[in-house]
Amino acid sequence: MANRPYWKGYLKLSLVTCSVEMTPATSDSEKIRFHTLNRDTGNRVLSRYVDSVTGKAVRDSDEVKGYQRGEDDYVMLEDEDLENVALESTRTIDIATFTPRGEIDWIWLDTPYYLSPNDAISQEAFGVIRAAMESQGMVGISRLVLGRRERAVMLEPRGKGIVLWTLRYGDEVREARDYFDGLADIAPEKETLPLIRKLIAKQTRPWDAKMVSDPVQDNLRDIIKSKKARRGKTSAKPKTPEPDTSEKPGNVISIMDALRKSIDADNRRSGRK
Repeated sequence: MANRPYWKGYLKLSLVTCSVEMTPATSDSEKIRFHTLNRDTGNRVLSRYVDSVTGKAVRDSDEVKGYQRGEDDYVMLEDEDLENVALESTRTIDIATFTPRGEIDWIWLDTPYYLSPNDAISQEAFGVIRAAMESQGMVGISRLVLGRRERAVMLEPRGKGIVLWTLRYGDEVREARDYFDGLADIAPEKETLPLIRKLIAKQTRPWDAKMVSDPVQDNLRDIIKSKKARRGKTSAKPKTPEPDTSEKPGNVISIMDALRKSIDADNRRSGRK
């Protein structure tokens, strides 16, 4: 079942405008979550905002945003003040720039969303914008207010829809050269590359979502299931697989030796000589 839209507004390219909706492309709702309980009563423990001086609980209606300008000195901002700084990008994704997809490095991509038409009338205009970008290998760059912060976003055609990526701010991205330029420029031995290619070929598999499954979540589900079945009893910890000690690495003399051993071991496991 499709999730409810996270945002609704308009997609605009020059004079072409259509109504769109945006839904998160990822979800963590399937993860096991815990509440904090009182061990003695079994009741949930609630967290509340309290005044740092008086120690008294603060009502929701009395909570206000504050910008600190000095020690114990704050400028209070009401909801009306925050609404007054709303930009046009709060409701409209206005594509003003296009750029080749290959020029945007992966490190700039932050959070993906699915962007789709919000009604039947908007499908034609949406489709035209999407198809035009796709035919030229381009992505659109725009801005959008999310969580009261204006974010740069990238619109990438994908199938019949568009994937909208929020982009990281410039001060969030570290330069790779600061970490990689100091590495030694070592050319691999001529004999090593064929062996590495052979290993890669033997271990190549079609992509499967199970490759990124979370075994911790599976273990937690087993524990919870056991707890449900045996109320009041302490369930046994999930059995940890014994490490494979049949092929302990010795003193590897060279990369070539390590590669040969890896290939021989893989052949033995697959029953090939």
